Amino acid sequence: MAKQKPIMNVVFVGHVDAGKSTTIGRLMYDTGKLPEQELQKLKAEAQKHGKAGFEFAYVMDKFKEERERGVTIDLSYQKLLTQKFEITIIDAPGHKDFVKNMITGASQADAAFLVVAAKSGVEPQTKEHLWLLKTMGVGQLHVIVNKMDDVGYKEERFNEVKADVINELKAVGYKAEDVIFLAIAALHGDNIAKKSDKMAWYKGPTVLEDLDNFKEPEKPTTLPLRMPIQDVYEITGIGTVPVGKIETGIMKVGQKIIVLPGRSGKGVLGEVRTVEAHHEQLPQGEAGDNVGVNIRGIGKKDVARGDVICDAAKPATIAEEFVAKIAVINHPTVIAKGYTPVFHVHTAQVPCQFIELIEKYDPKTGEVAQKNPDFIKNGDVAKVRIKPIGNLVLEKQADNPHMARFAIRDAGATVAAGVCIELTAKKI
Repeated sequence: MAKQKPIMNVVFVGHVDAGKSTTIGRLMYDTGKLPEQELQKLKAEAQKHGKAGFEFAYVMDKFKEERERGVTIDLSYQKLLTQKFEITIIDAPGHKDFVKNMITGASQADAAFLVVAAKSGVEPQTKEHLWLLKTMGVGQLHVIVNKMDDVGYKEERFNEVKADVINELKAVGYKAEDVIFLAIAALHGDNIAKKSDKMAWYKGPTVLEDLDNFKEPEKPTTLPLRMPIQDVYEITGIGTVPVGKIETGIMKVGQKIIVLPGRSGKGVLGEVRTVEAHHEQLPQGEAGDNVGVNIRGIGKKDVARGDVICDAAKPATIAEEFVAKIAVINHPTVIAKGYTPVFHVHTAQVPCQFIELIEKYDPKTGEVAQKNPDFIKNGDVAKVRIKPIGNLVLEKQADNPHMARFAIRDAGATVAAGVCIELTAKKI
């Protein structure tokens, strides 16, 4: 079997009209992932909706509703093989009310392209996206200056936009020297997969080449074992088999583990008897693997979805209360002290209460805008203190970012998303 290329998740973010979807669609077409007849179909459809020139964007915008409105709502995924990686491309929406997807999208991204239009340059949303990428821990970032055809492919304009973006990067804490800037015109295929003949001054990579300039993400195998349980099965002849994705660390046969919180709320001790993936027994599973595991000493009644299998020597924490940074995305009114929605953390769903609103930030700069606000509303980013009503396994972003992120849902909608930054452990 050929050795699999490392997987790299790359998110494209940017203002709604910067041309993210067109860039991705063109990349798919120029690399042969989108057949000519499919493109002709999309072209006809684009014209039918009075959206000539939107055909590449349609590659990612699979949903009819999005096509008619010409905007990207959901997150769409595409796979692409480069020299170095198997790339999963995530197209994150640019619209204000779709910031939630941007957050959930960013949480899975190893690297990001910020797409900026050459004519309009930095927009208010550009600042917000940068700040969110930084908050969600996306360390690698490159910048695409698109629609160079709108500015006559002029180097001067490219340099102006670059200078403006560098100021914003510095403001949120990205190192400008690590950021590669690309000059492209996605609609015409300039510097997407082939070098453009219209910008002799541009010496940088094409988008396709630049994907390989990202550093391979480190698998979080050095962190302690954490496997949130997705489901628990009873399998004849084997017994109880919890399944899920190993978020961090390594799971070995014979390893001593503790499942938290477990039915008792105090954790259940056990030992890994078998690790299995795709009906094949393995000596070990590691971060990123989806596995089924049989544990000596643990029965069906002891564990459930939302519990986390941890290394017994380095268990995770059950939170008594915690401090988080959250972005409010989609709340019908306002969030005040006492609000108790459901927090979705890894595979767990636990009601939690807002017990203090500590401070609110200016989304453009990240500076504190207000201490102890009475309420927070859509578009606000704030630091809050939360108390779980029940047992919630959680860790601080500094200790284990994979176990620190969460979404807040209420009445079927995601109202906010965030990360845990401080934590008081429950005594068990």
